[in-house]
Amino acid sequence: MIGEYFRPSAAIMTPLPGRPALDLPRTTLAVLFILGIIGAAGWILRPFLPALIWATMVVVATWPMMLRVQARAWNRRWIGVTVMTVLLLLVFLVPLGFAIDALVSNANEMAGWAQGLAIIELPHPPDWLAQIPVVGERAAAMWQDIADSGPKELARRIAPYAKDVAHWVAIEAGGIGLMAAQFLLTVVISALLYAQGEAAAETLLCFARRLAGNHGEEAVELAGQAIRGVALGVVVTALIQSLIAGVGLGVAGIPLAVVLTAIMFILAVAQIGAAPVLFLAAGWLYWRGDTGWAIAMVIWALVVGSLDNFLRPFLIRMGADLPLPLIFAGVIGGLLGFGLVGIFVGPIVLAVTYTLAEAWMHAPDREACRPLRDPSAAEPAANSEPASPAPTGRTDVAGE
Repeated sequence: MIGEYFRPSAAIMTPLPGRPALDLPRTTLAVLFILGIIGAAGWILRPFLPALIWATMVVVATWPMMLRVQARAWNRRWIGVTVMTVLLLLVFLVPLGFAIDALVSNANEMAGWAQGLAIIELPHPPDWLAQIPVVGERAAAMWQDIADSGPKELARRIAPYAKDVAHWVAIEAGGIGLMAAQFLLTVVISALLYAQGEAAAETLLCFARRLAGNHGEEAVELAGQAIRGVALGVVVTALIQSLIAGVGLGVAGIPLAVVLTAIMFILAVAQIGAAPVLFLAAGWLYWRGDTGWAIAMVIWALVVGSLDNFLRPFLIRMGADLPLPLIFAGVIGGLLGFGLVGIFVGPIVLAVTYTLAEAWMHAPDREACRPLRDPSAAEPAANSEPASPAPTGRTDVAGE
C-alpha cells in the first residue's frame, strides 16, 4: 500500500517527445566521480602546487624577456631556456650568498652587541618624545623608568622577548632547507614551462574556451596582463627602492647593510616600504652621535619612500591597463590571505572578476546599464501624434 502510494506515476517517468529520459542517479554519481578524481589529483599534486604557482607567475612575467634572449641566440630555444634558468638561480643564490657572508663577517660584532646588552645604560629620554600627542608622555615615562632601573633590570625585561625571538629563529631556520627545495623545484618547473610555453598556453586557452567561450579566453589573457603588471609595478619598484635604500645604508656605514636591503625588499613587496628600516637606521646613527648622518638618512628615507608614487603606477600601466586601486587591493589582500605568492594571486582574481563583471553589465542584451537619454534633448510636442509602435511579429490576442 505505502509502496504503491509513493511510486512515481507513469506521467512523471515518461520522457517528453524528442527528449531523453533523465537518469538522476547516474548524473549524480558521474558528478561525484568527477569531483573525486579532481580532489585526488589535487591531493597528489599538493606538495608541488606552491612551486607550480610560483613557476607560472615567473614564466608569464618574464616570457617577453625569454623571447628576446631567444631572438638574440639565433632563435635557439634551448639557449634562451638555459640563460633564463641560470638567471633564476642567480636571483636566489647571489642574495643568499651575500646574506651568509654578511652574517659570517659580522659574527664577532654581533657577539659584542649581545655581550654589551648586559652593561648598556639607557640615557634619559629626549625632550621631543614627551611632546608627541596621545602617547608621548607615556612613552617618555616608560623610557625614564627603564633608564632608572639600570642594566640588570633592562636585561631582565628583555629576557622573555629574547627567548621568543630565539624560538622563532630556530623554527624558521628549520624551514630554510624546505624553502631551498621549493625554490629549486620552482626553477625546474620554470625551465619546463620556458621550453613548452606555447603548448601550455594553448592548452589553457583551449580549456578556457571550452569553459566560457570567448569570455574565458579573455580572462586568461587578462590574467597574464595582471601578472606582468604586478611583476613590473610591485616587484620591480620594490627592487629599485631596496637597492637605492641599500646604497644609502652602505654609504652611511650601517652594519649588515645587505641583510637590511633584503628586509627592505620584502617590506616593499608587502606595500610597507623601505622607510621603516631607514628611519630605524637614522635613529641608530643619532644614538651614536652622528647627527649629520642621521639627518641625511631621514632625508634619504623620504626620497626613497616617494619613489613608488610615480614609478609604480607607470610600471603597472606598462604591464596591464587596470585600475590602480584594484591592483593595490589585490596585492595587499592576496598577501594577507595567501602569503607571498598572494601578491600575484590577489590581483589576478580581482582583475578577472572585475573584467567579467564589466563585460556582463555592458553586454548588448543588458538594459540596466545602457546610457540614459540626454535630458537636454527636446521634448516631443504635446499635440504631436504618438509614433506607431515597432512591429513585434506577433498578434495581440487580447485586442482582437
